[in-house]
Amino acid sequence: MWKKSELREAPAPLEGPVVGTIIGGTIIWFVLFLGQLPFYGWYADNGHAWWVWTCLAGGGLGLLGIWYVRKRDAAIKRAAAATADPS
Repeated sequence: MWKKSELREAPAPLEGPVVGTIIGGTIIWFVLFLGQLPFYGWYADNGHAWWVWTCLAGGGLGLLGIWYVRKRDAAIKRAAAATADPS
């Protein structure tokens, strides 16, 4: 019996401005957090306080993501430089 994955190969991964994308997403999370903060009382009264804390967690994880993708990008550039200039 054939499997659906045997019909075609997986596409190549997309490469783009990963660092910029993560920075943009992190900024959006922090803006959402700051935008909801003045209305925290309403969110708490209606049982939606977790929305505020979710935005803060997204911003915090975004900071971790920025650190990670910058290290990854630097490692990729070092590996490319090492293979391009074998001396």
